[in-house]
Amino acid sequence: MSHTPERRSRRLATLVVLGGLSAFAPLSIDMYLPALPEITRELHTDATAVQLTLTGCLVGLGLGQALAGPLSDTLGRRRPLLVSLVLYAVASVLCALAPTVPTLVVLRVAQGLAGAVGIVVARAVIRDLRSGRALARLFAMVMMVNGLAPILAPVIGAQLLRVASWRVLFLVLSVLGALLLVGVLVWLPESLPPERRRPGSITRTLRTFASLARDRRFTGYLLTVGFSFGTMFAYISASPFVLQNQHHLSAQQFSLVFGTNGLGIVACSQLSGLLVDRIRPRTILRTGVAIQTCAAAGVLLAAPHGPLWAVLLTLFVSVATFGLVTPNATALALAEHGTQAGTASAALGTFQFLVGGLVPVWLGIGGMSQSLAMGVVMVALAAGSLLACFGVAGSWFGRSRLAESAG
Repeated sequence: MSHTPERRSRRLATLVVLGGLSAFAPLSIDMYLPALPEITRELHTDATAVQLTLTGCLVGLGLGQALAGPLSDTLGRRRPLLVSLVLYAVASVLCALAPTVPTLVVLRVAQGLAGAVGIVVARAVIRDLRSGRALARLFAMVMMVNGLAPILAPVIGAQLLRVASWRVLFLVLSVLGALLLVGVLVWLPESLPPERRRPGSITRTLRTFASLARDRRFTGYLLTVGFSFGTMFAYISASPFVLQNQHHLSAQQFSLVFGTNGLGIVACSQLSGLLVDRIRPRTILRTGVAIQTCAAAGVLLAAPHGPLWAVLLTLFVSVATFGLVTPNATALALAEHGTQAGTASAALGTFQFLVGGLVPVWLGIGGMSQSLAMGVVMVALAAGSLLACFGVAGSWFGRSRLAESAG
C-alpha cells in the first residue's frame, strides 16, 4: 500500500509525458500563430508566404511519422524518441535565427520531422499498453493533456509578443523539447520488448502500408480523422488573419479566443472518455463528425460578412468536436493492428498532417478572401470526414469481431 501513491504519481507523470509528446503539433504551430501578422511585416512578405511556414511544419510532421512508425516497430519506442527530441530542440533554435521566409520554411520542415517521432511513438506506446474500450479511454485522457497545448500555447505566445520578438517563441519551443527529453529519460520506459519487434526493411514497410490500405475500415477511419484535422487546420491557418485583420482583435484577444476553442477540444475529449463505457466509440465518432460538418457550414455562412459572435460560436463548435472525433477514430483504426501499431499510427499521422499541409494552398486558390476561403475549405473537408465515417468505415461494409468489440 505504501507504494500506491508513488505508482500513481509515476502513472500521472507518464500520462503527462505522453500528452506532451502527442502535443508536438499544437506546440509547434499554435504558439506562433498570434505572431503571423508580425512575421509578415518583419520579413516583408504576404500572408500566403507566411502560411507556407505552417505547411512546412505539417509536411515535416507528416513525412516524419511515415518514417518514425516503422522505425519504432523495429528498434523499439525509446531510442528513436530520444534522438528526435535532441533534434527538435536544435531545429527550434535555428528557426529563431532564420533571416528569411524560405529559410524558415526549410527549418520548419526539419522541426516537424523531429517532432513527428514524438507524436507517432506516443500513440504506439498507448496501443502497447491498452486495447479495446480501455484504449479509447486512454486516448481521451492523453487528449486532455494534449488539449492544454492549444489553450496555453497561443496565450503564452501572445504574452511573450508584448515584450519580445516572435523569434523568442522558437527558443521557448526548444526549451520544451529539452524538458520532454528529461521526462522521457525519467518516466517513459520501453514499451515494446525485443520479442515483439518486427524486422525492418523498406520492402516490409511498404507491404505493411499496403496491407493497411487494403483494410477498408482502417482506411475509413484514417480518412475520417485526416479530413477532420484538415477542417481544424483551415481554422488554424486562416483565423489569425480573419480575426485580427478583418475583426480587429489584438494578438492577446486572438490568443484568448484560440485558447477557448482549445478548451472546447479538452471538454469534448473528456466527455468522450466518460461516455465510452456507455456508448460505443463508433457512435460517439459519428455524432462528432455530424456536428462538425453542421458547424463548418455555419462558419461558411457567418465568416465572410456575419457578426463576430456568430463567427466565434460556429468556429468553437467546429473545433471542439475534434475532441470527439480524434480519440475514437484513432482507437477504432488501431484496434485490429496491435502488432504493427507504430506503422498504423504513422499512417494515421502522416495522412493528417499532409492534408493539413495542403490546407494553406487550398486557402489561396481562387483569390477568395481569407474568411470565405476558410469557410469553403472547412465545409469541404468536414463533408469528406462525414462521408468517410458513415461510408468507408460505416455500414456499407461488414464488421469484424475485433472492430465490433472496440466500436
